[in-house]
Amino acid sequence: MNLLLDTHLLLWSAGDPQRLPGPARALIEDPTHGLVFSVASLWEVEIKRSLDRADFRVDTALLRRGLLDNGYRELPVRGEHVLALGALPPLHRDPFDRLLVAQAQVEGLLLLTHDQALAAYPAPIRLV
Repeated sequence: MNLLLDTHLLLWSAGDPQRLPGPARALIEDPTHGLVFSVASLWEVEIKRSLDRADFRVDTALLRRGLLDNGYRELPVRGEHVLALGALPPLHRDPFDRLLVAQAQVEGLLLLTHDQALAAYPAPIRLV
């Protein structure tokens, strides 16, 4: 199974793995699972870092390099992902999270999240 990590789980996995909930850590450390990160997450980190948000103080280039070096696959944002946004119900206002849901649907990935609002979508999502 291929796992798409939401932005917070991605940051925790890369920089503070002790913050990962146990179920998330078990899924991420399972060698039978492929790990995927979205360019949308890098975009979100870079925007929020530039706004000096305390929870996004990370060098985005180093984050990307570390993820790639640790076997994560990078998922670009494609037109079909954007078009899938139109079919999503208005359950969550965060555009980055909505894009992750659309990507998970289109690509057949399991989206891991620690966000209950995001987990409410009818998509392949697991709340951890």
